[in-house]
Amino acid sequence: MMDSARVVVIGGGNMGASVLYHLAKEGWTDIVLIEKAELTSGATWHAAGLVSRMTPGHALGICHDYAVDLYKTIEDETEQGVSWHNCGSLRVAATEDHRSWLMHTRDAVLARGQECQWLSPAEIAKLNPIYDTSHIIGGIYTPDDGHVDPSGTCQAMAKGARLRGARIMRRNRVTNVQQLPSGEWKVITEQGDIICEHVVNAGGYHARQIGAFSGLDLPIIPMQHHYVVTDSVPEFAAMDHEIPVTRDDYYTGYLRREQGGALIGLYDTHDALAKWRGGCPWDSENELFEPDYERITPWLEKCFERYPSLMNLGIKRIVNGAITYTPDGHPLVGPAQGLKNYWLACGATVGIAWGPGLGRALAQWMVHGTAEISMRGFDPRRFHGLVDENFTYQRARENYMTRLSLPYPQLQYETCREHRVSGAHDRTKALHAVFEEAGGWERPRVYGDAAWGGKEPQSWKRGPSWQAAVTEARAVHSGVGLGDFSAFSKFEITGPEAEAYLNRLCANRMPRKVGGTCLTLLLNERGTIEGEATIARLGENRFWFVTGGPSERRVWDWITMHQRGTEDVTVSNLSDDWGILTVAGPKARDVLAPLTEASLEDSDFGWLKAREITVAGVPVIALRLSFSGELAWELHAPNAQLSALWDAIWAKGQIHGIVPFGSKALELMRMEKAYRGGHELANDATPIHTDQMRFVKMDKEFIGKQALSRLAATGTSSVIAYLDIDMEGTDVLGGEAVYRNGDKVGSISSGGYGPVSGRNLAFAFVQPEAALPGTKLQVMVFGNLYPATVLFEAVLDPENLRLRDVAAAFA
Repeated sequence: MMDSARVVVIGGGNMGASVLYHLAKEGWTDIVLIEKAELTSGATWHAAGLVSRMTPGHALGICHDYAVDLYKTIEDETEQGVSWHNCGSLRVAATEDHRSWLMHTRDAVLARGQECQWLSPAEIAKLNPIYDTSHIIGGIYTPDDGHVDPSGTCQAMAKGARLRGARIMRRNRVTNVQQLPSGEWKVITEQGDIICEHVVNAGGYHARQIGAFSGLDLPIIPMQHHYVVTDSVPEFAAMDHEIPVTRDDYYTGYLRREQGGALIGLYDTHDALAKWRGGCPWDSENELFEPDYERITPWLEKCFERYPSLMNLGIKRIVNGAITYTPDGHPLVGPAQGLKNYWLACGATVGIAWGPGLGRALAQWMVHGTAEISMRGFDPRRFHGLVDENFTYQRARENYMTRLSLPYPQLQYETCREHRVSGAHDRTKALHAVFEEAGGWERPRVYGDAAWGGKEPQSWKRGPSWQAAVTEARAVHSGVGLGDFSAFSKFEITGPEAEAYLNRLCANRMPRKVGGTCLTLLLNERGTIEGEATIARLGENRFWFVTGGPSERRVWDWITMHQRGTEDVTVSNLSDDWGILTVAGPKARDVLAPLTEASLEDSDFGWLKAREITVAGVPVIALRLSFSGELAWELHAPNAQLSALWDAIWAKGQIHGIVPFGSKALELMRMEKAYRGGHELANDATPIHTDQMRFVKMDKEFIGKQALSRLAATGTSSVIAYLDIDMEGTDVLGGEAVYRNGDKVGSISSGGYGPVSGRNLAFAFVQPEAALPGTKLQVMVFGNLYPATVLFEAVLDPENLRLRDVAAAFA
């Protein structure tokens, strides 16, 4: 058999069926799904089937909302039952910290236009009478939630795809996937070959093995997960409603009704086990494992403390199945690294809740060039190149064991650290830096003290680390600070056609003179943001391209895959070879000047300029710019010499009171300057949405120009607003609802306290009429409404005098 199709989807679980269904809804019907066994025979069939709107993430929350909506209606569309149970969901809180987390979750659910209520213990007892509420202070309730038959949902989406012309081939294993010289893909199966334009790896347990056919090493590992089904619960028969799905961190699990009994899901927080580290056997089908009673008994006993009436019931069934996990618990959805038209839809931990929304987003991405939601958190290229099988195993275990732990804003992974460090890492560590991961790098987040033990104190509201960051920021503003910001991606682009190449890729125009810099956006054909970069012209045919550390592989893919074979351009990734130190503050010149023979005066080295100089004997690419809003130089230096550079600057800065500062302080400073950050610059926004058209040159050709022209003519449904929120003692976390006169008009993207102004600042995407300067709004933060005002300009130095001319700024 030799066949052809536009798309081949490999894998017949909920993720694969969703991609097929939504591609068909987008109008691509020459598509085929190949499943080695029967549909749902992997992880899908034994899932607990929970579907909830109770998630704080904006993009993932939209996916959850869409799943609920789809499962309510797809039976009518396809006449395939999904057994939708609209019983609602509860998640309970036993501590004030837990209440803060749940109230933040509630704020985000409300921001998406969904219903979520805070309930008292008495109100929870009415909804779930068999639950002992004596140990809790309340919980949140999403009434429009429930559970489904997992096999039914998969079959319904598969049927919906077939009704639109898609094909499904069962009992046909894929044995290889090869890219042809033409760029097309040959999918080799037991029943013959299929030539296609696009491949989607939705292989579930087998996704890693399928990826290996094409040279991919996907960070996926299956973890064991138990749930227990009890004998019939007598109390259920007397109820006039089905109890909500109830999640309780005390026993790290969930409970729902399963026919007449109770289904209890349990997460082992001490010693989670993985399966098939060497690869899932190809003949695995509807596979379950022997129950591990010793492993689940402690958590089951804790569950019975909360549900004493269940303690004496028999256990009808124990399901011990595998669930795929990635190192951060999020799925792999999007393009595979370095392979054109090879897409991933795998690594889904909760595929029943994620499948519909993520399948729809991937279909939009494939058909239109981007999705309607930000896919940054799911993009397979978010992981750095050092992620191997052991890293995946260790992180997946940690993620599983902390699945129901409180996700504090300061929380960092503990396993597999120091994979990627700067040359100054030992110096910052000696100063009690607490590190965060950024693109695999260890980046100083805040400088604490020895009592912290290298870990940031956990808090939902302002705590010791907040105060430390404020102190750092104020010291930078009043004197001088030194920061290690090596966690950026650094590309060198050279060649006679380098300028033309970059002008074609970038919305801004490249600097015409050597020593010039520009901030630019990379757009796709729909005009939304694929990435951002600072670019310096170091020579006639040489450019230095800097973008965020977590964006390294994604942006590298974008710029290299858009390179024309006829262009005389060389692109080199020097990210690991170079580090970055930032010297910022009014005294930055006083510290650096004695260390270099180069003139650092405004007349010789002005704002937004770049020069290659030597500092303390170390060759550096010096850029006069910074997110701090102060006089600053970024010193890009060979990583092997970064410690020597740090030592020289640190020693010279002592007489000026130099302080170390981290990313948290920089985040606070960028809010006072109204600089957009990563939360604002994603693929669901354009420069029009983010008010950054000053970085777009419409008098030249670039990717996305036509889309921007159309959008400028029609307008947008939301734009960015810069807010001053009247509240004390806490800050926004992102995702909170924004109201105007009682009507929801948008949501917060990011925010923080202004260390100089003392104001609580935030960015929000809101309806255009709500973004006018002076408009009075309200923001819901931890369940409380606070007044907010839309600002016209940055609250600190809006004319950039500190950056342009320090003397004038302080005159």
